[in-house]
Amino acid sequence: MKEKDIIYLNNAATSYPKPSCVQETAVRAVSAPPPGQFRDGNETAGEDLFTQCRERLGRLLGIADTERIRFASGATESLNRLLLGLGIPASRIITTVTEHNSVLRPLYNLPGIAGRPVLLPCDAGGFVDPALLEKEAARTQARAVVLNHCSNVTGAVQDAEAFGEIARRYGLLFILDASQSAGCMEVDADAWHVDAIAFTGHKSLLGLQGTGGFFVRGGVPFRPVRYGGTGRESEKLLFEEEDYVPDAGTQNMPGIAALASAAGWILEEGIEEIRNTEHILRSKAVEALRTIPGIRICGDPAGETGKDDPAGNSARRYGPVISFRTDRLNADDLGYILRSGYGIVTRTGLHCSPLIHPYIGSDKKGTVRISFSPFNTAEDINVLTDALREIL
Repeated sequence: MKEKDIIYLNNAATSYPKPSCVQETAVRAVSAPPPGQFRDGNETAGEDLFTQCRERLGRLLGIADTERIRFASGATESLNRLLLGLGIPASRIITTVTEHNSVLRPLYNLPGIAGRPVLLPCDAGGFVDPALLEKEAARTQARAVVLNHCSNVTGAVQDAEAFGEIARRYGLLFILDASQSAGCMEVDADAWHVDAIAFTGHKSLLGLQGTGGFFVRGGVPFRPVRYGGTGRESEKLLFEEEDYVPDAGTQNMPGIAALASAAGWILEEGIEEIRNTEHILRSKAVEALRTIPGIRICGDPAGETGKDDPAGNSARRYGPVISFRTDRLNADDLGYILRSGYGIVTRTGLHCSPLIHPYIGSDKKGTVRISFSPFNTAEDINVLTDALREIL
């Protein structure tokens, strides 16, 4: 099957296709000589590229101090570096059942942060009540809270502003995982009192796999967990507190160039325009799925009735992600049939977020997940729903 025949609905894993400018930038970057390696080379080209990328990301993430944005291979590396570098025991960290394993596994396994985190539950729609954070903050000796801004299973968008205000009031460090939200909805780290944020480049930021990064606000105690060459002060071996160069090692220049181009494309298109496009697609898909007998949307507060959610969780509080299941086929089998028989690419399973499923009406086999990008169309949803009717 040719790529052009595929209907791609797995953008929460990796977005596809990429804007043409991103593809062209990546090709130019790998074709050009490394900056500063030749006599007539531009010695500052690399630094200028990093600055440009940081400034654009700062506009998308609501970060004014863009020099503190650090690049990494993605959100997994970023979250590991953050959770280890902050040096807070897991038992003193509050997080939620909606989190990805990039948060849960470091908290449960990595040395130096031993213990078990405090887990806040979610409701049937995948939302975490900020009042639960306030309750735990008041009764425990917690030092930090980690929040998944947008669920990669349900698409539920948490009230990060409320979480940030509570964290500030109780003196907690606020760590935000923006893996699913960066690039497709408003993120305002400064206004929300976010102390550290992690993001990945290959999802809604529309960049390449192997890109992403994190931000730590000035004044937050943080130690690097990666040391090595920086091209500066090579004679220095011992680093004191706050006396280190954070970007050790060779940076992913082609990836960062492509990420800067992708961020520029998003800024030009407009976050609100992208949000509206994906909101319309998600709403259309939810409406269509509710009409198919045997389909249950997991994390849908209206359930099979299609009635308005009494808690007020409107569709605008969801990102471009939907999970569903049916009792007639397990998720893996249904996903396989969609891919091999109809050319529709979805994602199946637990989606690396194992703790949320009992709360949203899923099961141990997980869900079929569909997720959108600005390049999907209403016709993609029509083909999907026709296929599901035929299969079921």
